[in-house]
Amino acid sequence: MQRDRIRRGDLQLYLTGEHDCSYIDQRKARTLFVDPLAHIDGARAGWLQQIGFRRSGRHFYRPACRGCQRCVPVRLPVAAFQPNRSQRRNARRNEQALQVVSRPAEFQLAHYRLYERYMRARHGDGDMADDLGIDTYTRFLLAPWGGETRFIELWQQDALVGVAVTDVFHDGLSAVYTFFEPTLQDRGLGIYSVLNQIRIARQAGLDYLYLGYWISDSRKMAYKEGFRPIEAWDGQAWRRFGPGQPLGR
Repeated sequence: MQRDRIRRGDLQLYLTGEHDCSYIDQRKARTLFVDPLAHIDGARAGWLQQIGFRRSGRHFYRPACRGCQRCVPVRLPVAAFQPNRSQRRNARRNEQALQVVSRPAEFQLAHYRLYERYMRARHGDGDMADDLGIDTYTRFLLAPWGGETRFIELWQQDALVGVAVTDVFHDGLSAVYTFFEPTLQDRGLGIYSVLNQIRIARQAGLDYLYLGYWISDSRKMAYKEGFRPIEAWDGQAWRRFGPGQPLGR
């Protein structure tokens, strides 16, 4: 429910009431989001990305929780990134078995079926698995937002095994959501998808790969700590953390 309204320039920002946190048990969360009726073109979306907002469907949002700043926006400076030993091993193993295809975002039944299997296997006990219809999938990953979205596919021979939904901004790529074949979890397809997004950003001459939020208490987000150097938004500026430096505000 919309409880408060804030103006920033010519954008209206809305603040929700408190609700259960999706990431940390027994915590309450609030969300700041841009007026869904506002015109958001690619340039404005890029600006929102640079100050810690994320996109979900047509909505741009960021956490605004009372007394909590654990959701930290992070991005990778792709030119400076150096893979660690585990990431190099992941790349070698998957490059031998998989083909990478980048295509414009559009509805394909094979994508949806893979998304459905992934959600049931990985989030079967959560809110996201309660509504897996095509309409929900389309609103989440295919809604027009004023910019370009790519689907970076992973293929094992004739089988689609992974999709990284990726937004394209003037300064970088943004990893919106990644889903993959749950029976291939041991292959580290999520990590491999990030490595491919880094490669594609470099080839396009872009500066960053935006990875969304990192939360120290969330095991599902721990993989982001392994990509170095990494930059974290502290509310005023992006701060860089190199190998061995604890990530945080």
